[in-house]
Amino acid sequence: MSISIIKSTNAVSISFEDYKMKIVFEGGRELLIPLEWFPKLRNATESELNNWRFIGDGEGVHWKNWMKIFLLRIF
Repeated sequence: MSISIIKSTNAVSISFEDYKMKIVFEGGRELLIPLEWFPKLRNATESELNNWRFIGDGEGVHWKNWMKIFLLRIF
């Protein structure tokens, strides 16, 4: 039995498609999250959704419109 050790969990990109937020992490892993879980994002315009920036080298994402921060180091 072999065990893989994940060295980094930093996100490298975020996009929105089909009512989901897609987060791509270093190493190519992808996470799809339903916008239904986040009412502000679900009801946001395309411009508001795309007004984000990474914080801490991809450890989190910040939406300026709502002062909303999500930490992505969950793996």
